Amino acid sequence: MSIAAAKSHVGAARPRVDGPLKVSGLARYAAEFATDDCLCGYVVSGAIAKGRITKIDCAEALAAPRVIAVFTHETRPQGSTSASKYRDQVAPPGDPFMPLLNERIFFSGQPVALIVAEDYESARDAASLINIAYEEEAASIDVAARKSAAYTPPKKRSGIEPPPKPRGDAEGAFASAPVRLENQYRVAVEFHNPMEMHGSTVIYEGDGKLTIHDKTQGAQNTQGYVASVFGLSPENVRVISPFVGGAFGSGLRPQYQLFLAVMASLALERSVRVTLTRDQMFTFGYRPDTIHTVGLACGHDGRLLSVMHDAVAGTSAFEDYQENVVNWSGLLYACPNAKLSYSLTKLDAYTPADMRAPGATLGVFALESAMDELAYAARIDPLELRLRNYAERDAAADKDFTSKALRDCYEQGARRFNWAKRQPDPRSMREGRDLIGYGMATGVWEALMRPTTARARLAAGGRLEVATATADIGTGTYTILSQIAADALGIPLERVTALVGDSALPKSPVEGGSWAAASAGAAVQLACFRLRRELLAIARAMENSPLANADLQHVTFADGAIALAAEPSRRVSILEAMRASGAEFLEAEETAKRDASVDKSYSAYTHSAVFAEVRVDEQLGVARVTRVVSAVAAGKILNPLTGRSQIIGGVVMGIGMALHEEALPDLRLSRFMNRNLGEYHIPAHADICDIDVIFVDERDDKVSPMGVKGLGEIGIVGTAAAVANAIFHATGKRVRELPITIDKLL
Repeated sequence: MSIAAAKSHVGAARPRVDGPLKVSGLARYAAEFATDDCLCGYVVSGAIAKGRITKIDCAEALAAPRVIAVFTHETRPQGSTSASKYRDQVAPPGDPFMPLLNERIFFSGQPVALIVAEDYESARDAASLINIAYEEEAASIDVAARKSAAYTPPKKRSGIEPPPKPRGDAEGAFASAPVRLENQYRVAVEFHNPMEMHGSTVIYEGDGKLTIHDKTQGAQNTQGYVASVFGLSPENVRVISPFVGGAFGSGLRPQYQLFLAVMASLALERSVRVTLTRDQMFTFGYRPDTIHTVGLACGHDGRLLSVMHDAVAGTSAFEDYQENVVNWSGLLYACPNAKLSYSLTKLDAYTPADMRAPGATLGVFALESAMDELAYAARIDPLELRLRNYAERDAAADKDFTSKALRDCYEQGARRFNWAKRQPDPRSMREGRDLIGYGMATGVWEALMRPTTARARLAAGGRLEVATATADIGTGTYTILSQIAADALGIPLERVTALVGDSALPKSPVEGGSWAAASAGAAVQLACFRLRRELLAIARAMENSPLANADLQHVTFADGAIALAAEPSRRVSILEAMRASGAEFLEAEETAKRDASVDKSYSAYTHSAVFAEVRVDEQLGVARVTRVVSAVAAGKILNPLTGRSQIIGGVVMGIGMALHEEALPDLRLSRFMNRNLGEYHIPAHADICDIDVIFVDERDDKVSPMGVKGLGEIGIVGTAAAVANAIFHATGKRVRELPITIDKLL
């Protein structure tokens, strides 16, 4: 439908429409919703990693001032005991964790009791009065120690494809190749650590009805979980989450504070709020410990002859968590021989969780580090090696790409970064005490779209409301949906209101995987397009209408009016059409989904080229990232301003992975020891210098109705590898285990 608009908002750099609420402190988060007579819960965490509770004495805690109740496995009043009832929309195969089910302990920090009191401080103080005795069993959270027990998961996780079958003879080609290498790579366990800690405010409405304010990336996922576990009608459970203070994947699945808050609310018939401490944020999902073995071989010309990538990842004792870790190695470069494998090993830990670009962040780090090593072994420039092995199609799936502008990413990124200035030999660039290194890597992520429904409602006064249950986790969803709607009906942006994060709104999947913009955006556009048809029909029927014989192909919706494209003076304002309709409002609801033939015939991915400059103090071993250029091909960019923020956020997380973030385990206790932001290091402002983002033009008429691919994940993929490769170029020392801390460079 070719309908032009006089002023397009889509593609323009518009500030966030929710910005004023956030900077003024008026945006409310899950634990900030007030309700009269609300009780506060405090979670008591277990002291061992594996075993069972032999005795739990709550008498002193119950007698403490202002304490209302203490819930343990012995007094657990509500909730199903059937594991199937706890499965949420994105649960991996296995039996989900069921809080306070029995005396068994499966992981360090497991919740063993909930104190409910009139105020938070009283609940927290009473927690220290509970006396618990345990029978401890031997535990392990060491993937390396359990690697020999690795297994192929018997049931695949929905949406996660197992590695493709081998192509060619990867092992034979590797053995006979003139240039080859095989190395092991590893990344420390990382925790999400958003600013807003997980919390749930459950408002007891009576008659089996609850209103829940939860930190979640999917209000309807939370709704379904609560209804299933507690045997409630979904219509009696409303989940509202208008703002999320960061999640990075930790909000995809319901966390245990939600169960505990709902359980207490139903048992006490009172409103209850439960929030986790920063320490407790380290007791659930995390980026899994994964050990990679990568073998690459090429000819003297740099052409790849063999790609082999094996990964062993940790999972919990009760679920088979899976990610797409090795598949990227089979599609990113052209190679006739490839062999990929992926297996799990059971740990005495909580189930890992999706964390920004799950799987790709790990697998691409290993692959791109190995590609850098191969470039030095073959004495070929790292960028040139990638260009010589450029994949024109997805050989793993035997499909063409919907679009691929990665060559442009390489070219524009290298030019902006001034890659040609790089001297090829390690330790060849320096300034004073600083060794200077240039490194680069490729990034890749799936371009996904999920069925999503949206509603558009145009009021008689000309205000437009668009709504879908998807979340805005800080990515700018409110803004892009408003931009799409404003353009679709040709009305000012300030006259559009977007509603998200409410289970009562039209159906949407959890917000993750970089599919929200393509999915929710297309649904909003479709709903607005239907309103356009209705408005034009009304305008044509008006007495003496200047649009009496017009059809959609010959009119524009712009400046608050419907006008003939060839004769703009012949127009009907939207307000006039609404008055003529006599309706209080017009409403349309539509569902958007990708054409099934696209998935059958094509592969869809976003791509990036990441270039990093580092300086390493030769005497102290301190590494600093001083410059990053990230060139991204992600289809149509709806808002360059919020889009750039997404890439910057991903790059910062990639720098954190490369140099900072490391959950330090005590393998004797099977417990992570640095469970606070003082000792678990994340990048601060002083750690981040210039990040230059380039959006490469990429037109794609297949990937989604608007040509959108999504930006949430691609910024982090490849960044850690680019930094690690730059450190090798600076120092001549190859570090294959992240983060690269001072001790590894001295």
